[in-house]
Amino acid sequence: MKILEENNFEKARKAIREEKIRGIIFTTSDDELSRKILEKEKINILLIKQRHRKDGQKQRNSGLDSVIVKLAKKSDVGIGICIDEIINSFGNEKAEILGRIRQNIMLCAKEKVRMKFITENDKNKRDARDLKSLGLVLGMTTWMSADSV
Repeated sequence: MKILEENNFEKARKAIREEKIRGIIFTTSDDELSRKILEKEKINILLIKQRHRKDGQKQRNSGLDSVIVKLAKKSDVGIGICIDEIINSFGNEKAEILGRIRQNIMLCAKEKVRMKFITENDKNKRDARDLKSLGLVLGMTTWMSADSV
């Protein structure tokens, strides 16, 4: 699978259409672009990055909401969790990332959307059983944490 990271819709659309043969993992820092891509293009996994997000005073900004989860369910797109962010963070930042991931897991469980653990760096690859255990600890059901990339 190929990871595409874009912040412009036209460039993202062109890159997705060029990569039709293989599986596509799409990621962006713009939540509106994520929604637009889910509505208009065919991807396999939407990777939500948590590292540089700002939380509100009473609400987490996890990059996912019920509308995006329903769109993912309708178009059979999985939601990706970036393992590299968890491994390379420390202290409060790691706690915030894990809290956002847990919130995303609850949203995906409610709509029965599958989730995958994704590593961008080969150094951070983990065994499938370790990732399944992490998923179960974070609140995934067994069918949600079936595989990783």
